[in-house]
Amino acid sequence: MSTTENKENPHKFHRSRLRARFQKEGLRSFEDHNILELLLFYAIPQKDTNDLAHALLDKFGSLAAVFDADIGELCKVNGIGENAATLIKLIPQLSRAYLMDKETRYPDFSDLHKLGNYLVNYFIAERNEKLIAVLLNNKCEMIDIILVSEGTVNRTEGSMRKIAEAAFSKNAASFVLAHNHPDGNCTPSAADVSFTSNYCKIFEELGLPLVEHIVVGGVSYVGILTGQKSGNIDAYV
Repeated sequence: MSTTENKENPHKFHRSRLRARFQKEGLRSFEDHNILELLLFYAIPQKDTNDLAHALLDKFGSLAAVFDADIGELCKVNGIGENAATLIKLIPQLSRAYLMDKETRYPDFSDLHKLGNYLVNYFIAERNEKLIAVLLNNKCEMIDIILVSEGTVNRTEGSMRKIAEAAFSKNAASFVLAHNHPDGNCTPSAADVSFTSNYCKIFEELGLPLVEHIVVGGVSYVGILTGQKSGNIDAYV
């Protein structure tokens, strides 16, 4: 390599070493700033990204908080442009798509643990509370997912009507409700339990059984009707 090329890109060999380390070891031995530094290689050519990685962690406090930050907030960090911010925001969404594809390779959700794991992946990186309905056929295979409400879980008659119309139009045999708690606590509230009971009665009369209502918080979930839960939390009583 010529002296001119070294002057133009003094970090070339450092980048090569970091890439080689990742290819050999994965991210197991990487510190958080190393992970961001490596990622930023692909949005910011010919510039030291180590300082940028530290600046991001200093501003947002953790690796997860960097990935959860809004694009506008990311762009406020000196040296982070729209391309770099978009790449950062792409990572949790890529993770979500990857995990959901693995969980739905065989979309039989007669095993509620499988559905619970699928829903944990579905809500990855969601910062707003969402209520969804998973429509199932008579083989417990997923037909569709309906977004019922977003922002605050909507328990109104309008929400019930939206579910019923979608379910009957797609010939669903049953459905599962699910919503997330963005604070990471999957414990159902009294309101969650109350409106689940109400939905059960109403949809039973319509001939469309509500199989379960799953509450997701972080990487954990709890089923209100069956008590089904992820393996890393205590039983819900």
